[in-house]
Amino acid sequence: MENVRAKPATALWLMISVVLVALNLRPSMAAVGPLLSSIREEVPLSFSTASLLTMLPVMAMGLAMFFGMGVAKRFGEHRSIVLSLVVIGLATVSRLFLDSAVELILSAIAAGVGIAMIQALMPALIKSRFSDNVSLFMGLYVTAIMGGAALAASFSPFIQVQTGSWRIGLAIWAALAVLALVFWYAQRSVLPPLPQAGAGQQESFFGNRRAWLLAIFFGLGTAAYTCVLAWLAPYYVELGWSEQNAGLLLGFLTAMEVVSGLVTPAIANRRQDKRGVVAVLLVLIIAGFCGLILSPQHLSLLWPCLLGLGIGGLFPMSLILSLDHLDNPRRAGGLTAFVQGIGYLIAGLSPLIAGMIRDQLGSFEWAWWSLTAVVVVMLLILLRFDPRYYARHIR
Repeated sequence: MENVRAKPATALWLMISVVLVALNLRPSMAAVGPLLSSIREEVPLSFSTASLLTMLPVMAMGLAMFFGMGVAKRFGEHRSIVLSLVVIGLATVSRLFLDSAVELILSAIAAGVGIAMIQALMPALIKSRFSDNVSLFMGLYVTAIMGGAALAASFSPFIQVQTGSWRIGLAIWAALAVLALVFWYAQRSVLPPLPQAGAGQQESFFGNRRAWLLAIFFGLGTAAYTCVLAWLAPYYVELGWSEQNAGLLLGFLTAMEVVSGLVTPAIANRRQDKRGVVAVLLVLIIAGFCGLILSPQHLSLLWPCLLGLGIGGLFPMSLILSLDHLDNPRRAGGLTAFVQGIGYLIAGLSPLIAGMIRDQLGSFEWAWWSLTAVVVVMLLILLRFDPRYYARHIR
């Protein structure tokens, strides 16, 4: 992907379109948790099976990430994202008509494939079109992803109450795909097809140890995100909260993610060594999980606030750490696709493991303790990401 300097007006409309596309990348998963008890009244689901509604789309995102760049090289980035939005929209609206756990899970997997295609392309697109402020625009893009999650988590229970149907609460988010399609289609003139890559341009990062370390770091951080997305609302419903209030709490957490996803990359934008910023985010996550375990009913807004601020900044910063390793946008895009592909395969296991822990032990507390330990490990991995030695690890 070549560096492209767009006119300011063109760049503004392109960024608005990117934001609208990004809003579609989480509602299909974020709407499930707050409505889970209603879904389970009609569709027989254990907690382990219910975890598949989050786990399998995340795993599909990981697997699809590896062929996302290849599809873009064949069809062009513009048409690839159009196709992905159509897949997400159809998978979401299909939930109006689903009656079994298998059908729900298949709709989630289909949405996950569409999501992965977009997430494989966007980092390289942003690095090529907004190369002077990659951290800032990556922050805006990731903030929009989390904004979509916040909308779905907060309003799905409200929509269910107003319509009397959890199916409408899940399916209504297809409207976001239609809106994004309209704006994205209008960008076709400023997004020419990608130049075909010759055999010599194909690059695999499977044999690179630094790429694997970046992927593991991203995967562990995303594991915390997906687990909270899947189980925070059910955790508080079990503590006696209503579905609406538990959904609003998850919405508040994702709103904090939006704030941090926008502010943190802007703070880090001009720093060569971003490890200090990332370390603060990891400490916030540790504090949030400890509060969630030890005092969930007291200061009940503080713990989701800390988790949201930590997780919200960590997601874009993990991708930015990967992008910083390489100057060439195509190679950097390939690296982030690899990091996300492996990372989502790792992260996809966390909702299932947490659901199994809940089924076996009767509580989510040990899942939160496990994630706390994972974040401590991430602090140790972070020490390895010294920018002075990036060129030594990935040439």
